[in-house]
Amino acid sequence: MLVVSSITLALAYLLGSIPFGLLIARARGVDLRKTGSGNIGATNVTRILGKKLGVVCFFLDACKGLLPSVLTLLLVQPRFLEAGHRELTFHWLWLITGCAAILGHVFPIYIGFRGGKGVATSFGVALGIWPYFTGSALIAIGLWAWVALKSRYVSLASVIAAIAFPVFLLGSIALVPSWTLDALWPLLIIGIAIPAVVVIRHRKNIKRIMTGSEDKIGTP
Repeated sequence: MLVVSSITLALAYLLGSIPFGLLIARARGVDLRKTGSGNIGATNVTRILGKKLGVVCFFLDACKGLLPSVLTLLLVQPRFLEAGHRELTFHWLWLITGCAAILGHVFPIYIGFRGGKGVATSFGVALGIWPYFTGSALIAIGLWAWVALKSRYVSLASVIAAIAFPVFLLGSIALVPSWTLDALWPLLIIGIAIPAVVVIRHRKNIKRIMTGSEDKIGTP
């Protein structure tokens, strides 16, 4: 099981490290790191190359988190249970695998460990932690869309959605009778830690919002 776990984490990190935004921009003859905000994520792709390619980038970055989470559930969980490991042990591996994918996006090995902010990949991870994170992730992305449309700040929408996610998760645990903190406390810990990373990665954006210098949606 140690070998399986190590391979799972390594593959999740390597998949998360694929800089889709950079590759999309490079195919159009643009170095994304030297244009716009310099970030390799979907927001900068949208700003530089348009909404359609921005959506493609967001989708691909989300898949970097979704695929490891879903494949770990489908392929690794049966091995863990057959080997006699507790469900709690699998939960930790499942969550750490998702974190490995996010770390790959934020610190990608392929481009000198300078990556994106992790919003799309975190969303993909949350969708794949079925059913515990999925509902909260869908509500959070809906809140993200509403805030982005109202404020025209993608960064503000990302921060608010990240902060709201663990609140939605805690509410879900409280409302679903079969979900208890005794069994699901690892999910709550990671459900707080991942949004915290997203907020920290947006600290410069928060400062720019406060000074009125942050770019809005539609700003050239």
